[in-house]
Amino acid sequence: MSLLSGAKRQEEQFFQASQWQLIWWKFRKHKVAMIGTAVVLFLYFVVLFCEFLAPYKTTTRFSKYLYANPQRLHFIYPGQGLKLRPFVYDMHREIDEGTYRRYFVEDRETILPVHFFVHGVPYKLWGLWETDLHLMGTAGEDTPFFLMGTDRLGRDVFSRVLYGARISLSIGLVGIAINFILGLLLGGLSGYLGGIVDTMIQRGIDLLISIPHLPLWMGLAAALPRDWPPLRIYFGIVVVLSIVGWTGLARVVRGKLLSLREEDFVVAARLAGSNDLRIIFRHLLPSFFSYIIVSLTMAIPSMILGETSLSFLGLGLQPPIVSWGVLLQDAQDVGSIAHYPWLLIPCLFVVATVLAFNFMGDGLRDAADPYVR
Repeated sequence: MSLLSGAKRQEEQFFQASQWQLIWWKFRKHKVAMIGTAVVLFLYFVVLFCEFLAPYKTTTRFSKYLYANPQRLHFIYPGQGLKLRPFVYDMHREIDEGTYRRYFVEDRETILPVHFFVHGVPYKLWGLWETDLHLMGTAGEDTPFFLMGTDRLGRDVFSRVLYGARISLSIGLVGIAINFILGLLLGGLSGYLGGIVDTMIQRGIDLLISIPHLPLWMGLAAALPRDWPPLRIYFGIVVVLSIVGWTGLARVVRGKLLSLREEDFVVAARLAGSNDLRIIFRHLLPSFFSYIIVSLTMAIPSMILGETSLSFLGLGLQPPIVSWGVLLQDAQDVGSIAHYPWLLIPCLFVVATVLAFNFMGDGLRDAADPYVR
């Protein structure tokens, strides 16, 4: 009897739950989506505290360590055995007598212990509080700590990747905010009003979709003045990426409104004196808001890839701004990649981010229809 009563109580709880509870119950059963969500949350945690997590600033240069190899963390001290505190070896540069190529090797005589919560290069957290506390690093301003090596100017790649995450990931959020507004407004008007308004909006969407996205982005990005300050360039790139990004959401909203605008609750709201915008945003859109969230989640990777592509081609963000696409500009030369493969590390972060968002979007898409068990 207890098992039957428990099953009955669980079934009653299922049918009495709100839509968001049903979505969450089904979403958390999607293991891959939960992993993707954890990765996304971790990346945005890095975005918030990149100054603290990065050992150095993006402009910190080490003239003695140009194109230095990534350093390995060691836990077994020579003659002392295993210790919990990791360390790295110092490096010195040598020249290959056959190719005359310069490279770095570990200096086994110099051990550099890695400290946590170490004082180093000063910075302003969120531009408000000045401090010099970093998560980890080696003692001394001139001692190397390069987990991902350095670039051609001797700048720490690991620190620049963390700072670049702030620009690349924020572009996805800001661009999606613009897509959200345009997609809901134009798609809602098109599906609810119909007639000439629907025809004009849909033909405009057809025109935008018919143009190849990358050439359109390249043309619009190239039209931005090169003398603009970095912040204005940033928002200009966001607008360029958002010009065609809203069309997919607008089509989804239009299709949903076409199927719902003659329902009884819409007719009742119209008879009660509600205007068109109130009916769209107060009654129609909330009825399929979960699908809108799924569409926006799946669109964020496209924005990130768009910024990375434009910056990689030299038409997007430019130094001194640091994004993953700007960092990949150093990897355009095949010879550089062959000799310094760690310059491609930002590409791994782009791939991981896109996969995490896609996994999370797949889980949300499956959970958006919560009554299907």
